[in-house]
Amino acid sequence: MSVRKRTWTNPKGVEKEAWVVDYFDAAGKRRLKTFTKKKDADAFAATAKVEIREGVHVADSASATIEEAGKLWLASARAAGLERATIMDYERHLRIHIVPFLGASKLPGLSIAKIRAFEDQLREADKSTAMIKKVLVSLGTLIADAQERGLVARNVVRDMKGRRGSGEKRQEKRQRGRLKIGVDIPARDEVKALIGAISGRWRPLFLTAAFCGLRASELRGLRWQDIDFEKGRIRVHQRADRFNDIGRPKSHASERTVPAPPMVCNALREWRLACPKKDTGKVDDAGQKIMELDLVFPNGQGKIEQLNNILRRGLHPAWITAGVAVNTGEVDEKGKPVLASKYTGLHCLRHFFASWCINRKEDGGLGLTPKIVQERMGHSTIALTMDRYSHLFPKDDDADEMAAAERAFLA
Repeated sequence: MSVRKRTWTNPKGVEKEAWVVDYFDAAGKRRLKTFTKKKDADAFAATAKVEIREGVHVADSASATIEEAGKLWLASARAAGLERATIMDYERHLRIHIVPFLGASKLPGLSIAKIRAFEDQLREADKSTAMIKKVLVSLGTLIADAQERGLVARNVVRDMKGRRGSGEKRQEKRQRGRLKIGVDIPARDEVKALIGAISGRWRPLFLTAAFCGLRASELRGLRWQDIDFEKGRIRVHQRADRFNDIGRPKSHASERTVPAPPMVCNALREWRLACPKKDTGKVDDAGQKIMELDLVFPNGQGKIEQLNNILRRGLHPAWITAGVAVNTGEVDEKGKPVLASKYTGLHCLRHFFASWCINRKEDGGLGLTPKIVQERMGHSTIALTMDRYSHLFPKDDDADEMAAAERAFLA
């Protein structure tokens, strides 16, 4: 491998120069790569030498652009059977954010500096911090797919994420991620007021959300056969996505069995008698439609209920009836203030379930350990559970208790 200077005169008579890295790849094929500056050529030569020795080097001419790799990545996602919502997000990130800025770039030409510049471009385009993070995750997944295809040697996005941020910054991020009672998590009195305000089809749904911790998609996909009334258990085995497609839960950890308190079981038993049945499209010998009881929380036709209907028709009015609302600053035709639900999503009841599990001592029970809370929530890692809820766990190790433990140990 050599680094040499090349000079030439262009048609206009102007003398030009560049630095060329002349080398043979792992297959023995001669490669040339040109740089404007010698330091860039030296840096490439040093990196390429190591990559060739390890058998992972990919020349630019043997690689692909980000746009080309993106098409292969989406094809892989479809072949893997990923959910339609996930593939649509990938397509949107690629089309709107990645291709306009990086589409023509060759994969081996990406560097941490280029990725940082890409982040800056997204910020200048008024993209939110959350969106930038999602786009970078998609870009990292795209490059990982290209790695498996032998189109690039390293994943600069994941290298960058691994090096970025000190321990203090990570700790600060964790502190920001912690949820607050009364802001993100409904307080106990607020949930009690909600229970008193709900009735009809919404009562079993919101009780199950608050005291079993199921996600909205899991509630919408819950089947009667997944409820064991005798043992008081609910098995989370499937979910309904935003397109109303039924599929597997969010992750392997999401497939779980959670206990259902008597209040939930009683509400579900009553609801089962009135629950709409799904039309199978068949008829019996008498010509009557054959109806099949399937989903626990369907719409009026026994089909999958839309999430926005649950929120708009059920949860938000219930919060307002319960007195858990905020003033929007607007007034109606009669001059009265317009109120809106304080908690906008169904996920707040899932957060309440986590806090209730952690602090059940207040109800005369035993607070659950972090590991059990993780399993009940269906979190993939305990780090996720602790980042959000660790501050809610009771702190019993005060000075008096430690002194008593010390005396018992020394006795």
